[in-house]
Amino acid sequence: MLEFSLDTHRGGFHLRVECGFASDWTVIFGPSGAGKSTLLRLLAGLDRPYRGRIALDGRALTETAVGVHLPPGHRQTSLVSQQPALFPHLSVAANVAYGLHGLPRGRRARRVEEMLDLVGATELAARRPQDLSGGQAQRVALARALAPGPHLLLLDEPFSALDGVASDALLVRLQHWLRESNVQTVVATHDATDALATSAEVLLLRDGCLSALGPAAEVLAAERQRLLGRLQSQED
Repeated sequence: MLEFSLDTHRGGFHLRVECGFASDWTVIFGPSGAGKSTLLRLLAGLDRPYRGRIALDGRALTETAVGVHLPPGHRQTSLVSQQPALFPHLSVAANVAYGLHGLPRGRRARRVEEMLDLVGATELAARRPQDLSGGQAQRVALARALAPGPHLLLLDEPFSALDGVASDALLVRLQHWLRESNVQTVVATHDATDALATSAEVLLLRDGCLSALGPAAEVLAAERQRLLGRLQSQED
């Protein structure tokens, strides 16, 4: 279970969120500027909060009151951001293998093959990042994030470069694999389809604050009614 209570500032933006995710698949939903990416960076350990605590399965990853802040590489957490940020001098296979140096060569090669097959990118193994399309690069970045076997996977608009059919197929395959592997997943998106398609628990962020938390159908239906009411009041 992922639990956090965070209070932080970035420029003029203020994020204040406290909640826990018991579900194995949670979607952080909200408009641009709501704080979705900021929250993911804090959970990943890339940024430190001004004040707060983050715990995964009872283990403190960040706790400002006692000076605890585990670096990203010690959290058993992987983040896939909107920009894949692959190593340009390495092949696709070498990018995926980057976090597997502790494994024997044979096991490392099998793990790379397994991850590329999972994301539908086996044929890209020998290519370099500059030879990939945006969607292909996102698939490779996802395979690289999954390869070390994280306990928590954080995805920031992970399917934005894929068309609808490809995105849906990957989402179904990925969600099944992650649940089988007991990987808790948090997805940040502004696309309600990503939440509804996976029957996710949804955290609705608005202006850096938690607005709602619950089943996707309930939270998104309430948000739709709120937006419709706002539009009607503006028309009046």
